[in-house]
Amino acid sequence: MGYTREEPVERTSLFNHLETMPGDPIFGLMTQYAKDPAEFKASLTIGVYRDEEGKPWVLPTVKKVEKMIAEDAATNHEYLPMEGLPAFVKAAQDLLFGNPSAALSSRIGSLQTISGTGAVHLGARFLNDSLHPKRIWVSDPTWGNHHAIFDIAAPEVEQKLYPYYDAETCSLNFSGMMKTLEEEAQAGDLILLHACAHNPTGIDPTKEQWKQIADLCEKKKLFPFFDSAYQGFASGDVDEDAWAVRHFISRGTLELVVAQSFSKNFGLYGQRVGAFHIVAGDEQARDKALSHLIYLQRAEISNPPVYGARIVAWILQTPELKAEWEQDLLIMSGRIKTMRAALYAELQKLQTPGSWEHIVNQNGMFSYTGLSEKQVLALRKEHIYLLTSGRASISGLNRDNVALVAKAIDKVVRASGDAPAPAITA
Repeated sequence: MGYTREEPVERTSLFNHLETMPGDPIFGLMTQYAKDPAEFKASLTIGVYRDEEGKPWVLPTVKKVEKMIAEDAATNHEYLPMEGLPAFVKAAQDLLFGNPSAALSSRIGSLQTISGTGAVHLGARFLNDSLHPKRIWVSDPTWGNHHAIFDIAAPEVEQKLYPYYDAETCSLNFSGMMKTLEEEAQAGDLILLHACAHNPTGIDPTKEQWKQIADLCEKKKLFPFFDSAYQGFASGDVDEDAWAVRHFISRGTLELVVAQSFSKNFGLYGQRVGAFHIVAGDEQARDKALSHLIYLQRAEISNPPVYGARIVAWILQTPELKAEWEQDLLIMSGRIKTMRAALYAELQKLQTPGSWEHIVNQNGMFSYTGLSEKQVLALRKEHIYLLTSGRASISGLNRDNVALVAKAIDKVVRASGDAPAPAITA
């Protein structure tokens, strides 16, 4: 029986009405960088730690524990409970809240999530369903994915921006932030706060300013939603980087939630290790809230992954390993501080127009350089890649490229005639 070829049929799809969604600008820029054939090029884009050779760095403590897990006869691949690996959840609580007292522990409900992104998503959906807020106040700017997460998980919650970055001085616009929240925020609104190492600006409030923000939340009855993605990675001290969260809780009057990530401080980017915490008014409210969170978790992922959580729990619950990990944190945070100082020194040496002190005054992985979109696009012709907002990932700098990066910045700033944060003259 012969085969009869059918005539071509014009096909249509039920999905042709869809508009193509924009790609992620960071990952798109990484692809552009990878295709650049230049011998010298530098990527200051994605927020991942790189060593002095510009390569991914697996923490020595993590390597040690991976070997221990592989050799442990008790290791298996069974499902975790829906709330996650118990040892990990307890370790995450202790790291964030500082070994909380029994009284505080009775108010804290926690579960393991798909990294910090999953924690923010879970929190957005939970608060949308339980508190029915009308608005969430988000810093201008913030991590771009914050907006997308709330668009999807809490589409009826209006996203409002509070001033954060002062482009004239490349510093925190604290007065603008407080004025806007004081005049426009309403009781029951959510407020999204970065616990430390603000992404993308690298600018954090001082402790005194954090106290004033907590005062305002109490007075205005705002509900704090902390995103803690860089604990220990910003200052090198896990307790210092948790200060804001702990201060809010110490008030005893504020209920709040925290999304916690272990991607940066353990270098476990691909393992997606995170936790979500709620601090409720009492134990009964904690238990009810946790039951709803577990219900949502069951519907979305059922059970979180085990491998990365085992690594974190093993390290944090073994004093010797935790001490070694804290030294790893100092290596990472210290190298980034060194690179900030080096870039600033090179720009000073070149007498690049403008004041660049903000680079060393900011902290954490990112710097809002103050470079304009036009200058950033000009830098790409020099094979230097950063976001059009001017955000640079400082970990992309090293001793071999920092001088060349500074020269490229000097070149485009002089060519444009527009200097970031102009020096104030007497």
